[in-house]
Amino acid sequence: MTDGKVAHLPDPEYIDDGYVGAGKLKDKRILISGGDSGIGRAVSLHFAREGAKVAFIYHAAEDKAEDTRKGIEAEGAEALVIQGDTASSADCDAAVQKVIDAWGGIDVLVNNAGFQKPYKTLEDVSDEDWRAHFDVNMAGMFFLSRAALRHMTEGANIVNTTSINAFVGNDALVPYSATKGAITAFTRSLAKQYMDRGIRVNEVAPGPVATDIQSVFEDFDEDILKNMAAPMGRVGQPRELGPAYVFLASRDGSFVTGQTIHVNGGMIVGA
Repeated sequence: MTDGKVAHLPDPEYIDDGYVGAGKLKDKRILISGGDSGIGRAVSLHFAREGAKVAFIYHAAEDKAEDTRKGIEAEGAEALVIQGDTASSADCDAAVQKVIDAWGGIDVLVNNAGFQKPYKTLEDVSDEDWRAHFDVNMAGMFFLSRAALRHMTEGANIVNTTSINAFVGNDALVPYSATKGAITAFTRSLAKQYMDRGIRVNEVAPGPVATDIQSVFEDFDEDILKNMAAPMGRVGQPRELGPAYVFLASRDGSFVTGQTIHVNGGMIVGA
């Protein structure tokens, strides 16, 4: 960081040419929220390379959604692109139904859509902004999980995206961090509730990653951004998150539920 601004984030890398698919998700029917960019796109491409049928929800960025669709199809996988607002219960129900109509079922749900905005103090947070964080980050996860679980059977699973901020806090992202803490509690509780049905629920906790969501920090005071620096001395790449989702969604993670995989450059070590 220089002159009180965030150093230029590197261009995002979504999947490594050296990542070799092994059919770990062959013919699995997947729904990913926020799949048009960032971590969601990386997960979409990794799942596609592992042989899955990939549906994803995007809110407004049609051009980014089209790029993700092309990427999925370039992997030889089926893509289903769904426009919708995850803060809407009706849109979430409709998205799940589209997957059911297209492929006859749903095997994996990835709750990844997210929203963040920095504030210097809690007094700067409006009622509307507080609600917006919970509507997108938490309510959308509830709506999609509820809709998907109606169709899930033994062996299905849910993977949620939380954040390192749920565990260490972030003084610039209090509303965002609060939602991510709620996601962790939701993940652990849901895992217990559905264990007897053979449905696993886990989460991934990213740290600072080169994605569009970080653009909210541009021109923001450097002191507010001190938590952006991971101990490894760099931000992560979306491609570094994808394999963690593959592990949790596939048979490799069959004995794992209610857990968090930390992919955040060692930030949890210093917590």
